[in-house]
Amino acid sequence: MNIKEYIESGIIESYVMGLASEPERAEFERLCAQYPELVAARRKFEEKLEAYASENAVPPPPEVKVKVFKAIINMEHSTTSRSSGPLKFLAAAAIVLLVAMGYLYFQTRQENRDLSSANDRLRDKVTETDSILKQIIGEQKAISDSNTLVVNMVGTKSAPKSSANVYWDSASSKVYLVVRNMPELPSDQQYQLWALIDGKPTDLGVFDGRDQKVILQMKGTKKAQAFAITIEKKGGSPSPTLEKMQSLGKTMVTQ
Repeated sequence: MNIKEYIESGIIESYVMGLASEPERAEFERLCAQYPELVAARRKFEEKLEAYASENAVPPPPEVKVKVFKAIINMEHSTTSRSSGPLKFLAAAAIVLLVAMGYLYFQTRQENRDLSSANDRLRDKVTETDSILKQIIGEQKAISDSNTLVVNMVGTKSAPKSSANVYWDSASSKVYLVVRNMPELPSDQQYQLWALIDGKPTDLGVFDGRDQKVILQMKGTKKAQAFAITIEKKGGSPSPTLEKMQSLGKTMVTQ
């Protein structure tokens, strides 16, 4: 008999995993007594199974672990007439089964966690989008209200192309700004909006040049004879740098 071909036929794997028929098992056990190399190949496969089980083990749920170990014990009691070899193989197969069941359990649980996390992110995104939409609707309504005064801000001599519009509701004191043409500034500078009240400038907040054609809600004011925009250091200044005034617009409101 060519024992090498017999080993390569897959009989060892079938025997160890309990897939061989009774005649195949009887023949395999008979040949093991004759060929030491067959026993060595069987042990090598056993060791590979055990190594795989050890390296890929994941903690299974307790109830699954108990059921599998009970099954192993029952197999041992019900097969006392067999040699210890097959029992060892069955135990190894049971360990592999335990590993597979544990892996599937935790993979499913992780997928459920990922799905729940994705749902939470989607819910947050919908809430955020809804909030932004409501804000946009509110801003559009505010600037189109009949009580809102539109102040056209034109460029100064130092910045003739600068332009913006202020939408101001003196009743609610809300001030919105739409920048139409203002270049981006260095990272250490920002534009600052001012309300001129009785000849004195009042800070209405800072903004960046990249905020083109976006409705910006600025600080409110109930009074203003004019609005002006200057260039200041990042974060704003307590008083305007007049030589860096970019645009100016009068309200034409007498107060």
